[in-house]
Amino acid sequence: MTDDCEQYVREKMKLYPRFLQPICQIWPEAAKKFADFYEEIFKDGALDRKTKELIFTAIGVATASPRCIVHVIAAVEAGATDEEILEAVTVGFIGAGFYPNNPGIPYAFEYAAKALEVAQKYRKGEDWEYLQPPEFRG
Repeated sequence: MTDDCEQYVREKMKLYPRFLQPICQIWPEAAKKFADFYEEIFKDGALDRKTKELIFTAIGVATASPRCIVHVIAAVEAGATDEEILEAVTVGFIGAGFYPNNPGIPYAFEYAAKALEVAQKYRKGEDWEYLQPPEFRG
């Protein structure tokens, strides 16, 4: 059942987010409903999916969110070029310096570089995961 859920999520979201992996194991229908919700938001509309995924990636850079910059994979799946990714993450790291309580441009630039690295590794079929699984303490 987990494989079916993973395939469904990947089809709808163009990536398999880490947070949905345990949900697919425990409550596959909930994970699938989340993927449906995501697809509804990210489907082509006034903005195409690629643009929306690039926006989400830029938000991940601006907020220094390691879990959000992986949306670069969905952007690649939607046809984003390296040049488009570079421009999006540049907007993200500039944005990081212009609102309160943000990590700032130097930190966001590191996330921008990591997003570009993830995209390049993904395109080559290389392992791109860079986060360690969460550690649960008893």
